[in-house]
Parts: sequence; C-alpha cells; structure tokens
Amino acid sequence: MKIAMISEHASPLAALGGVDAGGQNVHVASLATRLGAQGHDVEVYTRRDDASLPERVPLAPRVEVVHVDAGPPVPVPKDELLPHMDAFGADLLRRWSDPAVPDAVPDVVHAHFWMSGIAGLLSAPPLGIPLVQTFHALGSVKRRHQGARDTSPRERVARERLLCRGVDRIVATCSDEVAELVALGADPDRVDVVPCGVDIGRFRPGPRRSVHRHREPGTLRLLSIGRLVERKGVDTVIEALPDLPGAELVVAGGPPAAHLEEDEEARRLVKLADALGVLDRVRLVGSVTQDDVRGLMQTADVVVCDPWYEPFGIVPLEAAACGRPVVGAAVGGLLDSVVDGRTGLLVPPRDPAALAAALRRIADDPALGERLGSAARVRAERLYGWTTVAARTLESYERVVAEGRRSAARDTRTAHGPVPPAVRTATPTATPTTTPPDMAPDGRPVRAVSAR
Repeated sequence: MKIAMISEHASPLAALGGVDAGGQNVHVASLATRLGAQGHDVEVYTRRDDASLPERVPLAPRVEVVHVDAGPPVPVPKDELLPHMDAFGADLLRRWSDPAVPDAVPDVVHAHFWMSGIAGLLSAPPLGIPLVQTFHALGSVKRRHQGARDTSPRERVARERLLCRGVDRIVATCSDEVAELVALGADPDRVDVVPCGVDIGRFRPGPRRSVHRHREPGTLRLLSIGRLVERKGVDTVIEALPDLPGAELVVAGGPPAAHLEEDEEARRLVKLADALGVLDRVRLVGSVTQDDVRGLMQTADVVVCDPWYEPFGIVPLEAAACGRPVVGAAVGGLLDSVVDGRTGLLVPPRDPAALAAALRRIADDPALGERLGSAARVRAERLYGWTTVAARTLESYERVVAEGRRSAARDTRTAHGPVPPAVRTATPTATPTTTPPDMAPDGRPVRAVSAR
C-alpha cells in the first residue's frame, strides 16, 4: 500500500523536548518506519521550517520525509500555522494530481493533528483518496482545562467538528477520546481505537534491576519527562516532595540544558522548588535524546506522569517497556496505558497530597515497585509494540480503502445500471480490527459514550 502521512508541525526528524516537539514526532516516525518495514511505501509530509532542508529526506527503508513549502521556511509556533494550511493543502493537491507522476497518488492519507487534517481535506477528497484522521490532542479538551490560557486558534474547535464529519475514518489513541469525538459529531462506527506504541527493543529493563529491588526503604529516584509546559503538571510533583523527604526528582525536557535559564516554565519550576525548600532535590536536565530517555528511565525507581489532561502519552509506555512503574494522573490515555494497582498507580490530577501518598507506598515497599514494573513490561510487549500498533493501523487503512471501493462501485451501478455478473469483480473486504472501536486496548469495554 502507498501511504501518505501529513504531520504539519511535528516532523519525524525533529529533536525531542522542544515546546512543539514531543510524542507526536515519535509516533509519526515510529509508525511510518514500522509500516515501511512491513512492505508499504510511506511518505510523511511536514512543513519546511529551514530553507536549507532538502525536499526529500530518507527516514527508513521505504519511508521518506517530504518538506512542503507552506509559509516562511523558519520555525513557527504551531498555534500560528493555521493561515498556512491552505498553501500546504494546495501543494499536496498539486503533487497528487500531476498527470506526469501518476504513481504519486497514495492509496490512503493519514493526517496527524487537526491542522494536518485541514490540509488533508483540501487535497485528498477532491481526488477520491480516503482520508484518515488522528487528532493526538483535541482543542475542546484543551480549552476546557486551560481556559483563557489556551493559545490555540479560536477556530480550532469548529475545525475539529468539521473534520469529525468530513474525514472517512478516525483513529483515536485511547478509549477516553471516543466520547470527546462523538460530542464533536463523529460517527462512533467510523472511529477505531488504536493506541500509541513503543519500541520494546530500544526501551527495555536495565542491567541493574537489583539496585531498585534492594534500595533503602523511604528513598526514591523520580523521573518526570516531557515537554516543559504547565499542563504537564511537573509543579504538582515538586509540591509533593516535602512529604517525601527521601525522594529526588529529575525533570527532563524543554530547551537544551544551557538555555534552561531562559525558559519561562523552567524558571517557574525552580522558583517553586526553592520556595518549598526542595531545590536541592530537583534537577532539570533539559532536552534529551531517545537513548537518554531510556537511560534515565532505567535508573529511575518511578516515572511520574501527572498532567492536567493527556490525549494518550508515550512516556508511560516507554516507562512500562523499561520495566518501571508509573504513578500518574487518572486522565485521558493514562486510563488505558496504566492499570491501577497492576502496572502502576493512578491518582487524581493536580493533587500533591494524593500523589505523595501513592509515591510513599512505593518508597516504603521496594518490592511493590518491582512487581508493578515487571507487570508493565509484560503488558507493553503484548499490547504496545510498534509491530502490533502498525498492524492495527493498517487494518483501519484497509477498511477505509475497501469502503471507498464499495462506494465507488455503488456510484457506478447508480450511473450505469447493474453490473453484469460476467464482469463484476469481487470487492475486497477489510480484516476486522483486533480491538473493535468499543473496546479499550486491554479488552475492557469502553464506557457508554454521550455528547457532553
């Protein structure tokens, strides 16, 4: 299959840890790479943010990143990119409709993030190409939690409603997202739940697990990793530290270490830690590579993820693959990726006392942390390897392509009368999804959805 992915701001080539670089970059890069390894041809279209970038950059066998000219070739915050989506969509339409390059037309287009979906609507439907949408985050949820601090374009929620009704299929990353999509007008029969994935070969338990098992009760090495933005809830982790005198916290993410003093959120966190008297137990290390992430996780006793909300979150999966327990907020994708009491512990978001109590359980019982971490690794291998996630995503592609062929066949019969049996061809049918849209990744039923 020839697959086109649109990821307008999240290039799979981007370094992690910046304000607009995080889980989506990893998701797109890993999914495209694994689909290529399974024999499919993948092109990932992303906006050119540097004039020196070549048009095409190989990412992996059978996978290329294509830089699209849409707006100035300089970094632009993602919340300011909407005015350039018309140009992005027009560029894709030109590429895919060029009669001189007939093999440029993809079998399916997969848009990642809502603005990518806008570019997709401008280019795929006019050519009869099926369009699949993954939002990664919803403006309706962001606005609910951030209110006036939400910097998204004011048109975002309206455009998300348009996409929910206009695309051919939606791939949601967690069961909690389905209710939000239905509230925006999506047909639940056109929503598949396919989780994010993790490289279970790269992220694996470290060689010194006995260090965690035999650590002194009461001590705890905590790791918080992700984009350095307020909604990630790092301040809640810092606020829990006074009740955990034997704990130290490493915070990874944000700008390079040399520029942390220039970062507003980093300065806010340092000021908070100082005011609480725990600055000597908090260390900000700045942006990190994927290999750095693995090393940090392998040496942590607990990975803490306490966001206000989380569309899915790749960090809990990376922690699980490394055999480390997650203590996290009971929101969004963490409700799927962390099984409370089995692979980690879940607490209410933005509740330092509840977070401290959960962390104290693991601090006082090192064996509990190891049991949770071991179970998390087993579950990651079973559900979240990229080979599994790519195969399930492909099932969604096959379904939407088959639906398009059936629709085209109906249109042909309507226009020209019944197709004689002698020339009628069999319409391929899609393979059923491993997990149907009304099931969570671990097989639990999704709660009844209703417009909220």
